[in-house]
Amino acid sequence: MTYSVKEIFYTLQGEGAHTGRPSVFCRFSGCNFWSGLEKDRAAAACTFCDTDFIGTNGQNGGKFNTAEELAEKAWSFWPKSSNGKPYIVCTGGEPLLQLDVELIKAFQAKGFEVAVETNGSLPAPKELDWICVSPKDLNQFVQKTGDELKLVYPQTAIKPNDVAHLNYTNFFLQPLDEKENNHVQETVKYCQENPQWRLSLQTHKIIGIE
Repeated sequence: MTYSVKEIFYTLQGEGAHTGRPSVFCRFSGCNFWSGLEKDRAAAACTFCDTDFIGTNGQNGGKFNTAEELAEKAWSFWPKSSNGKPYIVCTGGEPLLQLDVELIKAFQAKGFEVAVETNGSLPAPKELDWICVSPKDLNQFVQKTGDELKLVYPQTAIKPNDVAHLNYTNFFLQPLDEKENNHVQETVKYCQENPQWRLSLQTHKIIGIE
């Protein structure tokens, strides 16, 4: 399989349960909810995406002919002097369109703990070490278990009560970031009134990193 990757970079995880953790991000090209083109946004299943996942022209992006080739590229960004557990976040777009068991095992052979950030419309391989799901469409939501459910709030398609009963270890609400309203205060209020949910902020944007 050839893997199409928009970008690969080393940073800190900015969201959810692993906020602040040093991480290699591998952003796959393509999504099954939106083409990535502005002309298609209004009719997309997800209308509020803030990520460029079109093509392979991002930093360190490209097409990788084997799982081992991509794993080696990702591994090159992890600091070799580190005694911390190597951690890679597979994201997109929708990473599960490409992230398969062969690639997961290739990452793990390099020592990585492998996480995915997915919209939940495709089943996640059991070989993954961490599954974070951010659902956007109840009618296309099949991954009903995982380590972390991270719901963008508020959104019209899914309300917190629609998913609060599911088998996840952690439940996060992440404020929808719109130009006219960042929705932080109403998300804080909802979490205070419904303590099952915890607040997730996009700290990478706040501190100015990728």
